[in-house]
Amino acid sequence: MNPFFLLFIGLPILEIFLMIKIGGEFGAFNTVILIFLTAIIGIYFAKLQGIKTLRSGMVHLYQNKLPVYEILSGASIAIAALLLIVPGFFTDFLGFLFLIPFTRKIIFSIALKKNNVDINKKEDAIEGEIVDKKKDEL
Repeated sequence: MNPFFLLFIGLPILEIFLMIKIGGEFGAFNTVILIFLTAIIGIYFAKLQGIKTLRSGMVHLYQNKLPVYEILSGASIAIAALLLIVPGFFTDFLGFLFLIPFTRKIIFSIALKKNNVDINKKEDAIEGEIVDKKKDEL
């Protein structure tokens, strides 16, 4: 099945279904308040996680290490913020999964296991300097 079909048709149908079910249980006004509340709380935590990831990335850069995990985390936090802005309970659930560092590591390990990429791989490098034995001529 076409993934765009699922994204643009299936996701809104699922969101509407969940809103109707939750609205039937809690009431329409409480459901709308809950949607706004999850968006506000989610964006706040996305900001905190983004700042934490940025600081960690800067520490890795100062130590001359490649901040691969921080780059992936930053991208997933941006996706999480986008999912939290979109109204709906399923997208909020996915957004919060991307915000929690523990679940984010699990998602990365599942996604990268397909590609056989290890984000914690340390590269061995030997730094050196080439010295020319010729004397400077003036």
